[in-house]
Amino acid sequence: MITDYKTILDHLKEQKGFRYLRPLDNHDGPFVRYKGKRLLNLTSNDYLGLGGDLGLLKSFYKQTETGNLIDRFGLGSCSSRLLTGDNPAATGLEDHISGSYQNKACLLFNSGYHANIGVLPALTKKNDLILSDKLNHASIHDGLRLSRAKCIRYNHCDYDHLRSILIRERYNYNRVYIVTESVFSMDGDCSDLHQLVELKQEFETMLYLDEAHAVGLYGPNGLGKTDESGITREIDIIMGTFGKALAGLGAYVVSNQVIRDYLVNHSRSLIFTTALPPVVLSWNQFVFQRMGDLADKRAHLQRLSNRLRAAFVGKKITTGGSTNIIPVIIGDNRRCIDLAAVLREKGYLIFPVRPPAVPAGTARFRLSLCASMDWSQISELPELISIHMVSDS
Repeated sequence: MITDYKTILDHLKEQKGFRYLRPLDNHDGPFVRYKGKRLLNLTSNDYLGLGGDLGLLKSFYKQTETGNLIDRFGLGSCSSRLLTGDNPAATGLEDHISGSYQNKACLLFNSGYHANIGVLPALTKKNDLILSDKLNHASIHDGLRLSRAKCIRYNHCDYDHLRSILIRERYNYNRVYIVTESVFSMDGDCSDLHQLVELKQEFETMLYLDEAHAVGLYGPNGLGKTDESGITREIDIIMGTFGKALAGLGAYVVSNQVIRDYLVNHSRSLIFTTALPPVVLSWNQFVFQRMGDLADKRAHLQRLSNRLRAAFVGKKITTGGSTNIIPVIIGDNRRCIDLAAVLREKGYLIFPVRPPAVPAGTARFRLSLCASMDWSQISELPELISIHMVSDS
């Protein structure tokens, strides 16, 4: 029997799992307007507050007065990069990123999703093995499905488990890739990159690192956890995005030149899509070249995050992680939805995160702090959540 789509949607509604789009407007620093109400945006990935920085945006658009309007600020590329969609804005950005990453080769993708579904399927074959952290982003899991390699997921940040798989499986395959995020998008915790590098070296594997939620926020140059750890050269493939802390659009992969050339020739999500427009590429470079000067923003954000997380712990609210992504575990879908609605009435833009985005029974708030916030704006949140969680229990 074929179940019709409406029946499936009705079931989602009954289980409080139905999703819908929510247009926001009047962006003003960390505030937005939703359904006519001005709210503090605790759901954004604008980690450094650059997306709401009107002065930065005005400074960027002043460059339009210098000529080359179409080449640098055109609104469309009108082709894939392998045909006529390539331009100096793209190659210039790749060169700049390459220099920042100790002259590793750089290749742009249209998004982190495009990179994660395009790199591993291109690089792996039937006699290869991919070992992936169980809590890796959905885009990585989709890339695994598209790959012809054998895929095994290891327990989240459990490197003893990973080692046991490597001992059992490594030498049954040709190439082996270990795949992980550096900062995990829903739990706000981090991989132990030094342990991963040790395993990679011991078992002669390749290491693929998704730095989507770390670029801009860590390291002396803002390049992410590899920059902070000083092990950039030890990572075979690093994926970073522009669409989060850098407030742009697109992604990049840094690797050796051979892998870059191979991806240009084999990565379908690069070959068969229209290239990013010049205006986006110009913005990405405009922001990327300023990352090294944003240390104060990074330090402020970490202090703010540590303080809020400690306040939740003080109220005995279940949380975790060590980054500016702060999970607040509610558990039940309906309870999570209802409490989010209460908090929006109190002035906080918070939406529930439910399965399948997170494991069943762990519906939560994914509180995402940004550097344009201050403590006075969020200090009452732990008490509010604590009061309403107790009254609902």
